[in-house]
Amino acid sequence: MNDLAARPPAPETRNRILDAAELLFVEHGFEATSMRMITGAAHANLAAVNYHFGSKDALIQEVFRRRLTELNRQRLAELQRHETEAGGAALKPSRIVDAYFGTALRLAADTEHGGHTFMRLLGRTYTEPNAFIRQFLAEEYAGVLGRFLPALYRALPEVPREEILWRFHFMMGAMSYAIAGTDGLQLFAGSFDDADPARLMPRLMSFLLGGLRAPLAEFADARGEPEDGARDETA
Repeated sequence: MNDLAARPPAPETRNRILDAAELLFVEHGFEATSMRMITGAAHANLAAVNYHFGSKDALIQEVFRRRLTELNRQRLAELQRHETEAGGAALKPSRIVDAYFGTALRLAADTEHGGHTFMRLLGRTYTEPNAFIRQFLAEEYAGVLGRFLPALYRALPEVPREEILWRFHFMMGAMSYAIAGTDGLQLFAGSFDDADPARLMPRLMSFLLGGLRAPLAEFADARGEPEDGARDETA
């Protein structure tokens, strides 16, 4: 029996496949990236992909899971640290925003170990609808959001919960779009070379906090009159 043929693919092959898939998914999207493209970039064969992952869907899940699990662990650890320091008091919104979004932006600033590429890929899930990936990510985020949203509700008791959910949605979109790159900015600003990921964080954090603390909007009914109970408060 050929010992080489019987030997399972090496662990480094698995990592090459994950790295190649991650980068190709960012560049071409999930649907347009074929297994042939992935194996070619990873210098591997289809048998190695099947051995380590079994299917393209399983490969996609593992591409997200290998970094997202640690990212969410760090988010929860930061939130717990802030809550411990607060001694039972409600947290300042800035602490919650830093624990969730700041942790992600620090990962996005890592251009040497794949953090920036991964966060761009994560942002792509907002612009490229895929029911399978959305369901998988919803399950991955369930525990994290189960801790962060109640913390925001407590930090901003005067803001309706539905409004907080909308604002959190807007904040997630803003972060994803910003991490994706400056292509959109160049559409109306022309040449733009200030794209250092490390400089993104203070700009975006200021923007996110401003949106979270913005006065509540007054919604008009069909007659153009404010709805009952509409308020204009600053969080």
